[in-house]
Amino acid sequence: MKKVALLLLVLLGVAHFATLSRCEDEEEKDAADGEGEDSDEYEEEDDTVLKEENGVLVFTNGNYDAFMEGKDTVLVEFYAPWCAHCRQFAPEYEKIAQILKENDPPIPVAKVDATEAAALATRFEVSGYPTFKIIKNGEPVDYDGPRTEKAIVARVKEVAQPDWKPPPEATLVLTKDNFDETVNNADIILVEFYAPWCGHCKTLAPEYEKAAKELSQRSPPIPLAKVDGTVENELATRFGVTGYPTIKIFRKGKAYDYNGPREKRGIVDHMVEQSGPPSIQIQAVKQVQELIKEGDDAVIVGVFSSDQDAAYGIYSEACNSLREDFNFRHTFNSDVAKLLKASPGQIVLAQPERFGSKHEPASHTLAVKDSTLVSEVQEFFKKHAIPLVGHRKPSNDAKRYTNRPLVVVYYGIDFSFDYRKATQFWRSKVLEVAKDFPEYTFAIGDEEDYADELKGLGLSDSGEEVNVGILADEDKKFAMEPEEFDADVLREFVLAFKKGKLKPIVKSQPVPKNNKGPVKIVVGKTFEEIVMDKEKDVLIEFYAPWCGHCKKLDPVYLALGKKYKGEKNLVIAKMDATANDVPNKSYKTEGFPTIYFAPSNSKQSPIKFEGGDRTVEGFSKFLEEHSTKLSQKKDEL
Repeated sequence: MKKVALLLLVLLGVAHFATLSRCEDEEEKDAADGEGEDSDEYEEEDDTVLKEENGVLVFTNGNYDAFMEGKDTVLVEFYAPWCAHCRQFAPEYEKIAQILKENDPPIPVAKVDATEAAALATRFEVSGYPTFKIIKNGEPVDYDGPRTEKAIVARVKEVAQPDWKPPPEATLVLTKDNFDETVNNADIILVEFYAPWCGHCKTLAPEYEKAAKELSQRSPPIPLAKVDGTVENELATRFGVTGYPTIKIFRKGKAYDYNGPREKRGIVDHMVEQSGPPSIQIQAVKQVQELIKEGDDAVIVGVFSSDQDAAYGIYSEACNSLREDFNFRHTFNSDVAKLLKASPGQIVLAQPERFGSKHEPASHTLAVKDSTLVSEVQEFFKKHAIPLVGHRKPSNDAKRYTNRPLVVVYYGIDFSFDYRKATQFWRSKVLEVAKDFPEYTFAIGDEEDYADELKGLGLSDSGEEVNVGILADEDKKFAMEPEEFDADVLREFVLAFKKGKLKPIVKSQPVPKNNKGPVKIVVGKTFEEIVMDKEKDVLIEFYAPWCGHCKKLDPVYLALGKKYKGEKNLVIAKMDATANDVPNKSYKTEGFPTIYFAPSNSKQSPIKFEGGDRTVEGFSKFLEEHSTKLSQKKDEL
């Protein structure tokens, strides 16, 4: 009897456990079904539906145009969810929405999450958050005023008036009919050559117009103008315009390249500076003495009898186009002339005391005659701009040390009183060698300023107090094997370079063991072998692992590689430009992705892919047009 009872208990336990299991399974299934339903609901969300949050309309890519149809005035804020300024301003914006809703007639207030509605943000050239636009009859009006309820409401109501019209552009529009008259009569004018389709031009446009407005209100005003280079072909050709935007400064009709900033504040400050004289007048001997004693750059002084001196006019014109590269000075003072051992009509270029040496003159002099060309004066500046062994720094690198080959000696550089002796000790060793190699440029550079460069040379962990590198043509670089530094060691290294006995340093990822895929992987060490192969056409993409555009391109580029995998003389390749050196300056990479086509017969003149059609069809058309080795017929493609 006990056995039967025990058996019944066991059977009841098993049945109870099975029931619980079924319940748990059904609950999990129901939960999963519920999740699936929620997921379906989320996927089916329609972005054409117009929502409202606390009185503010929510615009999307799908609902904007439908809502805006027939609307007179709408205030729109472009924001990003992560933007602290946007979150802080949200309550104020909701108050603005309520106030404008009570206006007669009501004025709609909306917001756009620019990270979600990227197409709208691009359409309205939004580059920062929050950005406010007042849409008047479908056309955007930038709001640049104070970010307060009172100021924004007042501006929106002003624009909403029936008789309101946008103010005329402060930027002048130049054509072949008014160009010469305008620029020839202007003491200074900034001119932008643009193309309507150019993305960079569109980004520049609002900043340029704001700068034009501010500069037009100065006394005297500095005009800004623009030329549509696609319409005014003759003007574009005449001034050597090959890309957009191209910006030039004109002084009484003479053109100079503009190398300044491209945002409002920078443009204004740069043009105010450019509107002044290119040279500062020196009136006392002490000014020159201080420059020579404590300066760290070439001291250039023009000596003239007066500002009516013809030589002064030539000097000023020569200074104008180089005013960003040098600090120019002039004097009419006889005592200053005596100090410089110069006569009126002469230009003196002297190096500061810290760069003096027995191997070079302390100064150079150029006599300016009526027949002297402006280009001759400029060549004089450039020829003597740096001493035999100067101090290369990030601030003067692009202005003074662009010539190659460049021999750089890296160590801790400090010209202050306490450390000057040690700095000059090592520099004197370099001078002993530099005097015998006039065809090369020599410089010292601080090891902290050029830590990344030393790393690229493989010298960041050398353990040596002094390291040496040579930066050569075509972006090739050479490193001296770490050893105790002296003049003899440096001389031996430079001689080995001159005789072609050194191997360049190339930053490179490991060479792939298997590289038979449809897209060849190129690294620094295989660039010459793959890309520069004269037997093959090569399409090479330079990418960065973190680049969103590059990631989006990946499947398209892979499909392209598969399409042409049967072409033995056409290579589709890619290279991580952040982890590898590109050992050829013709393949310049300024952004990602950058794509070049390297024809088999013209490796030093690659063709940059600049089309917007980054599809398999778009790339195929590009390859059809430029390939020298494509065997497939166009109709097969």
